[in-house]
Amino acid sequence: MTPELFQAMAQSIIDGDSEAAEQLARQAIEAGIDPLEAINKGFVLGVNHVGNEFSCGNAFLPELVMAGEAMKAAVSTLEPEMARRGTARQVLGVVVLGTIQGDIHDIGKTLVGTMLSAAGFQVYDLGVDVPVETLVAKAREVDADIIGVSALLTTTMVRQRDVVEALDDLGLRPRVKVMVGGAPVTSEWVAEIEADGYSEDAIGAVAVAKKLVAMGKSHSSEVLHDAPN
Repeated sequence: MTPELFQAMAQSIIDGDSEAAEQLARQAIEAGIDPLEAINKGFVLGVNHVGNEFSCGNAFLPELVMAGEAMKAAVSTLEPEMARRGTARQVLGVVVLGTIQGDIHDIGKTLVGTMLSAAGFQVYDLGVDVPVETLVAKAREVDADIIGVSALLTTTMVRQRDVVEALDDLGLRPRVKVMVGGAPVTSEWVAEIEADGYSEDAIGAVAVAKKLVAMGKSHSSEVLHDAPN
């Protein structure tokens, strides 16, 4: 029965069916299945499938958003059982996310956070209109590997530079990497403000985050072009 259950879990994410994902997560708990196994052998496979389809142009933003919401529903249902068992997912890295002060665009940033969480990152999403000082303070508090800063306006994009400079001033760079994203962000802008990477979509953001964490461990300073929006 278990392989069929895992397949149904993956399908619930592919279908973007949050209600089904939640029900399957409860079913797994009732059946005594390890919640980590349910996530890794079931739900994550669905996220990966949708991500691959999105990258190939066979799925679009609405499907990605719905898959992300379904994944959230499944994980939040399984989390109490993980806590009860004293188990936790392997954390790939710690990411602090926020849309910069003066900007209230949320969808891209939230989707990046969902996909990073699904991939195994611990994500602290501070929301929108977040001051530079708040982002940096949270990164210090949780010992973050990465700060992800979104901006969809050219007038607020300039504050992404302030995040990089604030980290520099505190001596937290290059240990804490900075990913930037948003419609007006370009590779030239990333190079100009000396950020560590960016991507045009949430799937690319996950790939960049993984590379940035690996670079941090190896103390590399290469700039990656692929982080959040």
